Amino acid sequence: MLKNKIKLAGIFSILLLSASVLPSQLSAQDTAFETRAVPQSREQVQLSYAPVVRNASPAVVNIYTKKIVRSRRSALYDHPIFRRFFDGNNSFGAPRERVQGSLGSGVIVRANGVIVTNNHVIEGADEITVVLADRREYDAKIVLADPRTDLAILQIETGDEALATLSLSNSDNVLVGDLVLAIGNPFGVGQTVTSGIVSATARTQEGISDFGFFIQTDAAVNPGNSGGALVGIDGELLGINTAIYSRTGASNGIGFAVPANMVKSVLRAALDEGQLVRPWLGIQGQTVNSELASSLGLDRPGGVLIDDIFPGSPAARAGLSIGDVILAAEGVEIIDEGGLNFRIATKQQGESVKLGVLKGGFLEEAEIALELPPEVPERNVSELDGRHPFQGVKIGNMSPRFNDELQLDPFLRGVVVLEVNPRTPAGRYQLMAAGDILVSMNGIDINRVEDLNEAIDAGEGRYVYRFRRRGQLAECLVSSRGNRRCRAIQ
Repeated sequence: MLKNKIKLAGIFSILLLSASVLPSQLSAQDTAFETRAVPQSREQVQLSYAPVVRNASPAVVNIYTKKIVRSRRSALYDHPIFRRFFDGNNSFGAPRERVQGSLGSGVIVRANGVIVTNNHVIEGADEITVVLADRREYDAKIVLADPRTDLAILQIETGDEALATLSLSNSDNVLVGDLVLAIGNPFGVGQTVTSGIVSATARTQEGISDFGFFIQTDAAVNPGNSGGALVGIDGELLGINTAIYSRTGASNGIGFAVPANMVKSVLRAALDEGQLVRPWLGIQGQTVNSELASSLGLDRPGGVLIDDIFPGSPAARAGLSIGDVILAAEGVEIIDEGGLNFRIATKQQGESVKLGVLKGGFLEEAEIALELPPEVPERNVSELDGRHPFQGVKIGNMSPRFNDELQLDPFLRGVVVLEVNPRTPAGRYQLMAAGDILVSMNGIDINRVEDLNEAIDAGEGRYVYRFRRRGQLAECLVSSRGNRRCRAIQ
């Protein structure tokens, strides 16, 4: 619900927001700031990180992966005349296999062998080997992999032995200038520790992942450090080292780590919930740039302007409206969409989030109970069957929940193509492709899977259908033999 109206008189003031509406988070950061201190003597400057490293390093592991890569064979290999020649000369045309290896790092977060790493470290791997700090090796299985956060959860079996772990910090309390250690396996040389400071706490526009919200550090991070630990001086895990900014592939002093609070949400989904479904507000928005800020009467860019609200969503029930601007979440200033998405993604179903919202020139507080995106209608995943060119095409009903799994716009509705068997006419003649959103066929609007089946039955050997592909609307005419003519529609 909305409450605590404060007239802004057209001036963007996040300080007013923190002092009068949402004080809790910023006051906590102020308290955290007061506990920091710079060295006061030569003796303090000569203090060592060794106790922190001694406690933290046993929980950081090396990860080696193997993937079998099959080279493409010559098209002539399938020709009956040339096949015999290729079979007798394997250096020519026949497909080959080779083993491709890669390396990375990981962090043990549960004593029973649960490990967090980056998704890109283990993506596509056929074998995953985890090497502990004491050089023992274990095979690992994937519990959950989430490309959207570039995080993955692994499990190794060590019997009844309790492994060393790192506890996860509240990464919202980290401040620019805090000392940090990066522990990992750069270039495969073995476990290595580097030190630095936190350079920034909310980098959101790096294009590394969908929920990009990173701690930036100047601690040396190199290839092989991915999935390793970014540790605070208190010995807790602040984040998972994920990427570097570099023109050469080596460290230039700009590294990015996924914050521990995001790690907690993925870990919770893997161990407690079994699947990763993030709560949602039910809005579409855009980052307020300088031009928008001027038109809204704000003195600087920042925040998220609401463009659309899903009917019946948490945002709709809380009274948010198109044209409102979200300026803060949980007392933390929202700079752009990435920052807002991060704050919502780290919450659980049923939890509430407090937003600072600019509404009609007033700053208001909205406390919104978060829910999972609805699956209405049910996805009804089906494979088309019958004597027609679309036989074997797999389709499903779109909904906010299903769209989120498919990494599509949650607001899109209709029927989406999930898979096209390349051995079917639809695959051979490229009548459809995975990701196409069907709009109509033979004059019948396609809103549900049932509509498409009805429209195909009405085709009688001639099929005119419209679909959207990457936002472009197109229309195709297909005969029962698979002949196709298509055109783009403006």
